Amino acid sequence: MKIILLGYGKMGQLIEKFALKRGHEVVLVVDANNRESITVADLQAADVAIDFSTPDAALSNISLCFEANLPIVVGTTGWYEHLQEVKETCLEANQALLYGSNFSIGVNIFFHINRLLAKAVDPYKQYDAQVEEIHHIHKLDAPSGTAITIAEGIIANNSSKDVWVNQLVGEGEEIINKPNELLIESLRIEEVPGTHTVVYSSEVDQIEFKHTAHNREGFALGAVVAAEWLFGKKGFYQVTEIFDFNK
Repeated sequence: MKIILLGYGKMGQLIEKFALKRGHEVVLVVDANNRESITVADLQAADVAIDFSTPDAALSNISLCFEANLPIVVGTTGWYEHLQEVKETCLEANQALLYGSNFSIGVNIFFHINRLLAKAVDPYKQYDAQVEEIHHIHKLDAPSGTAITIAEGIIANNSSKDVWVNQLVGEGEEIINKPNELLIESLRIEEVPGTHTVVYSSEVDQIEFKHTAHNREGFALGAVVAAEWLFGKKGFYQVTEIFDFNK
C-alpha cells in the first residue's frame, strides 16, 4: 500500500518503520511544517492515510481525506466530542474511516476482558470500580482515549456506574465521585508509554486488572495492521471491529 502519514512525532516515525518493514511505501509525510500547503491533489496518489497528529489537526485532516476519497485510520484522541458528526459525514459521503483510542493487540484483548470482568462483577454491589491511567507528561489529553474506552466498557456492562468523571492528579480540587460515577484518575509521569489499571474494591478484598505498555511499538504496529484491514473498504469503523474474540 501507499501510505500517507499525518503527524510525524514519535508515533508517526514508529508507524513509518513498521509500514516499511511490512512492505508498504510511505509516499508523503504531513506535519506542522507543511500542513498548510497540503492539498487534496497531494493525497490522491495514496491508498490510505494514518493520522497520529493532534486533536486540533485531526478534524481538518479527516475532512481533507474525505475530500480526496482517501481512507483514513485515526489514532489521535481528544476529538471524540465530534464523533457523531464525523460518522454522519463519512457515511453520507461513502468514505472510509477507522478510529480507535488504542491499536495495540494487547490493549484490545484488555478491552475485551474488561467488559467480561465488569459483567461478572455486576451482581456484587459491594465492589466499587475505579480506573487509573498513567502516561508521559507530553500527552495532550486527559483522560487518555484508552481510559475512556475502558470506562465505557465498564459502564455498558456494570449497572452500578452510568457516567465517568476525571481527576488529573496534581491539578485542581480532588474529586469525590458519586456512587454512580466511575472515577478515572490520570497521572502524568516522565516517559511512561501507558499504564491502565481497573480496580474493584470492597471492604474485604480488591481485584486489580492491569495493562502496561513497555514501549510504543505495539501501538504503531497495530496502526499499520488497521490500515491493511481498512484498505478497500467503505464505512465507519472502530478498531475493536478488527478483532473477533468470540471465534
